[in-house]
Amino acid sequence: MNAELCRKALEKVGNPNILVNLISRRVRQLNAGGSASNRPLVVNPGNLGLADLALTEVVEGKLTYELLPEASAEPIAGKRKRS
Repeated sequence: MNAELCRKALEKVGNPNILVNLISRRVRQLNAGGSASNRPLVVNPGNLGLADLALTEVVEGKLTYELLPEASAEPIAGKRKRS
């Protein structure tokens, strides 16, 4: 992977853990191929590897993410069966 692309993508995302998950999911999508969502979002990817391609999509603002609200840590009352 290109270190410069990693640095720029991390500036966009802010959290390295989120960046790793975002890039790995996008690489899996690109590997799957076939549908329109699995095609590169950049105009001329050239000879980039899939991870560099996904990083380029983040840097150019073509790949975004949304954090879901965290689930409550409290157990739901009445849902457990007792034997």
